[in-house]
Amino acid sequence: MTTKANCSSAKGKAGQDSNASGEQQGDMKWWQLSLVGVGCTIGTGYFLGSTIGIKTTGPSIVFSFVLAALGTYIVYNLLAKMTAADPQEGSFCYYANKAFGRWAGFSCGWNYWSSNILIMGSQLTALSLLSQFWFPKVPLWLFASGFAIVSIVVVLLGTKGFDRVENILAVIKTAAIVMFIIIAICAVCGWFGLAGAKPPSFPNTFDELFPKGLKGFWTSLIYAFYAFGGIEVIGLMAMQLKKKEDAPKAGTIMLLVLTIIYVVSLGLAVTMISLGAFSEKESPFVSALDSYHLTFFPHVFNGAIIIAGFSTMTASLFGVTNLLVTLSNDGNAPALFMQKIKKFKDLPLPSLGLGALGLLGSIITALLLPGKIYEYITTSAGILLLYNWAFIILSSFKILENKMWSKITAVFGLLLILAAVSGTLLEKEIRPGFFISLLFIVIIGLAAVFMKFKVWNKNKAMAAKASKSGLD
Repeated sequence: MTTKANCSSAKGKAGQDSNASGEQQGDMKWWQLSLVGVGCTIGTGYFLGSTIGIKTTGPSIVFSFVLAALGTYIVYNLLAKMTAADPQEGSFCYYANKAFGRWAGFSCGWNYWSSNILIMGSQLTALSLLSQFWFPKVPLWLFASGFAIVSIVVVLLGTKGFDRVENILAVIKTAAIVMFIIIAICAVCGWFGLAGAKPPSFPNTFDELFPKGLKGFWTSLIYAFYAFGGIEVIGLMAMQLKKKEDAPKAGTIMLLVLTIIYVVSLGLAVTMISLGAFSEKESPFVSALDSYHLTFFPHVFNGAIIIAGFSTMTASLFGVTNLLVTLSNDGNAPALFMQKIKKFKDLPLPSLGLGALGLLGSIITALLLPGKIYEYITTSAGILLLYNWAFIILSSFKILENKMWSKITAVFGLLLILAAVSGTLLEKEIRPGFFISLLFIVIIGLAAVFMKFKVWNKNKAMAAKASKSGLD
């Protein structure tokens, strides 16, 4: 079965402006892609980021996740249809190029690279916060440094045997959530009967469901969407399907499983304790069972999240390393980054070095802003992902011959993405994340303008001149 290690390989092809034939033959079955998608998507963005969403909106976080699941389905369904009609390794970047030109493919590739750098920082910060569960006096930046170094060492050692390990880690993540659901159901049913435990309180009024009002609900959408981040990777991996037309079915099943897991687990969590009992430094599932004094659960669950989060972060480091090589091969990044060193198992060290600098940036910001850095990074990473999702929808308008209903759902998907992005402006605590993402977009946009007038037009003119000389 394909694993997250393959997810990182797929990520490495994200920026590829490929003209490869769509006849690439894979051997993956649709249900395997569904399982891979579940493993690739569940990460610390859900385990820890959902806490911020809960504190932002309260029990209505469940509705936020339902809307995010619907928006994610719309995006993936359109991407899967484009993949089935014209299978290409470059996936969403290729389709953006096809729909709007080279600037769009370039922007999608670098936006995806940037979002993954921020995701690595988000994972790194989350791992450090979770580690403080056992060692609260150890500074956040020190944990961040340790995890970053170990992750870089893993990349330098190569990927032999990594597939098998990633399979196990994906199972650990899913098993941790299932374990919480089972224990929480037992607790809600009163089977533990422990003194001091808060009886379950099912919200049944508007004020109970939306204690922070519609503004809080609007703001929480970004965290729900972030928990579904990774769907574009499954679009890339659809190239490995034996039957490319099965891509929509694989995505539908994957999203259905994720939505059930997310909604049930969060629904149980928000009914078991009060809103004020949740902490950004702790998983909501650990907080929910805290009053039941299950001494084993916090340690086991916290350990499972750390292992899974480290796996995701390391896979992302592989991904950005390979992606930068692809961008370089396509002429969308300096040629330096395509160089590989034989002494280090043909690893692209310059590309890895740039990814390591991204990790270093996260460590520095964790040192300077230990209280809010996770919210900032998570918000900006989520927004950058949604920018690419918007590109997927916009590309489908020009590439697919959609019927009226498909166009309506696509517009609805765009509105959901717009709602999630704009919601970050309503809360001053996470507003800096929006401006961080905007800064990345401005830089990428300026780079695209520079490439168009200083590189691409020049190369096109030289090619035309060479062609004319050949004819003469």
